[in-house]
Amino acid sequence: MTRFLAVFERDLRRFIRNPIVLMASVLMPVLYLIILGSSFQGELKNLSFAIVALDKGPYANKFVRALHALEAGPKTIKIYHINDQGFAMKGLKEGIFKAVLIIPADFSRDVIHGKDSEIGLFLDNAESISANSIRAAILGALSEIKREFVPVREQRLKPKLREIEIYKKIDYDQTLIPGVVIMAIFLGAMTTGVFNIVMDKFLGIDESHFLTPLTKGDIVMGLVASGLFITTIIALFVLFLSSIITGIYLWQTITIYNLILIILVIILSTIGLLGFMFLILGRANHPRIVGVLGGFLNVIFFFPSGAIYPIESFPNWLKAFSIVNPETYSVHALRAILFKNASLDAVKGDVIFLFVFAVVTIIIATITFKREL
Repeated sequence: MTRFLAVFERDLRRFIRNPIVLMASVLMPVLYLIILGSSFQGELKNLSFAIVALDKGPYANKFVRALHALEAGPKTIKIYHINDQGFAMKGLKEGIFKAVLIIPADFSRDVIHGKDSEIGLFLDNAESISANSIRAAILGALSEIKREFVPVREQRLKPKLREIEIYKKIDYDQTLIPGVVIMAIFLGAMTTGVFNIVMDKFLGIDESHFLTPLTKGDIVMGLVASGLFITTIIALFVLFLSSIITGIYLWQTITIYNLILIILVIILSTIGLLGFMFLILGRANHPRIVGVLGGFLNVIFFFPSGAIYPIESFPNWLKAFSIVNPETYSVHALRAILFKNASLDAVKGDVIFLFVFAVVTIIIATITFKREL
């Protein structure tokens, strides 16, 4: 019994004396509740939606009022009134708007005269979950339009919605590919780079570094370079495998230019996360800490990135975090390149943020890295 209590007491002391593991054990379940509960809130909300109303007649106004009711009530859409159709379509292709609705100039007149009337709906179908929600909302609003006076013998004609998906049809499982690639990068950054230092400390091997002329910069940059090489290969393999599983054959859909952009985004994302891991784990001395923080950081970065659920539907505090979350920009850039054949100009904001994040984290990691007992 005494020996049992001795083992029990020793293990209990080791756990209590490790504040990081202790804190993470308490905070992680709560964090899962807060992040996941805020990221997946059922119905989508605040999806950016542009209206180009070329008709100011009664039925066009009635339709617009029905859409504003959706904005004020369930808050499915957030409406922007645009006068220039070309500007609205440019915003749609750049990801500013999720959809553009064009009400033709003769819409009200056609409804009054009992003619077929069409409304154009252009959808950014690169995010199928958003496109489906907007489609359902618009069809519901369109059903509210009824003619006030219909002759007895006249057939009632309903306004029609003409949907135009501006990109090739994309299934929901295919839209998850960017998130899967980013998760592979995150796991690669966790299991390479600084993880090797933690294992060396745990095994007592790191003391051999002190017998060499290696500087802090040599150690950090060497481990980042090896981690970058391994993680980039893993991410590209995951991308290739995911595309085959979901039915997107990359060799048929992307060009060499697109592939170069994808590799650039993967490299910058990997360097940034490797540098960040050095900041967080540079002074850790037990692999248990890496395991605990791995799940902790994955929830913080992955779910608020927009990889699974549109950022527009997040609460304001989570939207604010997504602005500084590097994985947000990685997911957005990969989605634009893979599904929209975007050029560097279209994703330059994402690339700039990832570049700055990578440079800053590597510099700070090198400065703060501890090369001593």
